[in-house]
Amino acid sequence: MSMTPTAQRHHGLNLRRDPRQSDERLEGGPPKQTQDWPGSDAELKPQADHGEESYQGGNKLAGLQALVTGGDSGIGRAIAIAFAREGADVAITYVGGAEKRDAEQTLRWVEHAGVRGLAIGTELRDRENCRSAVERTVAEFGGLNILVNNAAFHVETRDFRDISPEQLDDTFRTNIYAYFWMAQEAVKHMRAGDAIINTGSVVAMKPSPRLSDYAATKAADVNLTKNMAASLAPEGIRVNCVAPGPVWTPLIAATRYEEVVGGFGGTTYWERPAQPIEIATSFVFLASTDARYFTGEVLSPSGYPFTTR
Repeated sequence: MSMTPTAQRHHGLNLRRDPRQSDERLEGGPPKQTQDWPGSDAELKPQADHGEESYQGGNKLAGLQALVTGGDSGIGRAIAIAFAREGADVAITYVGGAEKRDAEQTLRWVEHAGVRGLAIGTELRDRENCRSAVERTVAEFGGLNILVNNAAFHVETRDFRDISPEQLDDTFRTNIYAYFWMAQEAVKHMRAGDAIINTGSVVAMKPSPRLSDYAATKAADVNLTKNMAASLAPEGIRVNCVAPGPVWTPLIAATRYEEVVGGFGGTTYWERPAQPIEIATSFVFLASTDARYFTGEVLSPSGYPFTTR
């Protein structure tokens, strides 16, 4: 997916205007494939676009400090790269060990933008680790202005009756408990004008029987966003949510059935999954002063005709 040959680079996403045009290998959805958990960007076929060559920054976040959970790959990597090119120092969290290679690659892109980067290997299902991630970010950067709760976990299950207590606990701890804990720690260091952005999902509005536990947490994230927005508005801190549709990330290849991965996203209007950078632009908007009047909102770049109302 690239610009037309005569196009001039501009601030933001430099891709063709026709949303039906992407990597031709994703048309109709990607080919069938599987990966071991937690998955790796390097093993995706085709490779995802995180904005490495397509995103042009414009100093919208200059001088700010951001923490992006799950920033090693997928949407998180695209957010980290875009934020860095907008001038923010960026810390990311990743699951230590298995995701280290992807995290190191993200960190290289962040630092290549001329800002400070920090990669924190940790497991956010533990509250103390959430506190530590925030504290390390503040110690390294001297502050924290933007928190992106993005790390997520899901396992596809053919019937909700097959979801084990362990799977249910892991899903809720990663997708909702950690969002609470990260926000509780982050706001200790925030001031008026700062922002929290939660990653939701279209499955909060669109039934997804094979992901019923994950969908429940994403619906909770939307509700959490609206309640946190009301709680923090008197302090001038904005809280919003981005609820994407199908996005081409390692989480898909590592957690969905092979037959689902093949053709993933093919039922959207654009007959393909989104590239991570196509989602990250919503986070840039919500983190910047362009969205200074937005709070409690849910943006849903889903490719479907569903609304967030």
